[in-house]
Amino acid sequence: MSTELVLALAAFAFVASITPGPNNLMLMASGTNFGLKRSVPHIMGVNVGFVLMIVLVGLGLSRIFETFPASYTALKVVSVLYLLYLAWKIATAAPPPEAVEGRAGKPFTFVQAAAFQWVNPKAWAMALTAMSAYTLPDRPLLSLAVIAAVFAVINLPSILTWTVMGTQVRRFLNNPARLRAFNITAALLLVASVWPILASGQIGTH
Repeated sequence: MSTELVLALAAFAFVASITPGPNNLMLMASGTNFGLKRSVPHIMGVNVGFVLMIVLVGLGLSRIFETFPASYTALKVVSVLYLLYLAWKIATAAPPPEAVEGRAGKPFTFVQAAAFQWVNPKAWAMALTAMSAYTLPDRPLLSLAVIAAVFAVINLPSILTWTVMGTQVRRFLNNPARLRAFNITAALLLVASVWPILASGQIGTH
């Protein structure tokens, strides 16, 4: 793979990884509610889970959509329902006054965050677009290895940035009412972040 193609891939990976989406908004909320240390499993689960998705898509999983078009619709329905559920959980996550200092509640585990990638429309859009745009027909396995490596390197600091942003916001949200307002706003943004992708049908095309 040429240097120019790798640089183009890196630019795509950065833009796709750093822009708002379900993962980044949820990590920001996690950083706000639980702090950086407790959010590390969530961060690593997102990164490892997404790279695994790229590998499996590159090995032919995307052909399922071509062979069974109904699976594409099913993925949309499941994704929307699950994201609405997560948005509700975030919106109602503000702890009572006595629990603020103790950071009540539980952040995503590594497994939960990794599994979430499979119902994340933006993750599907990122993986499918990357594989279709940057795979060399005569060197598919090398292309897959490079794409996975580039995303693994670029995605991690990108999502870490959003988590750190959440921890910085937390210092201004020590009041339970403000924390609840933040969580409700994050939940609404989570729902809104998915709409453009679902409306444009990019799942089958970060």
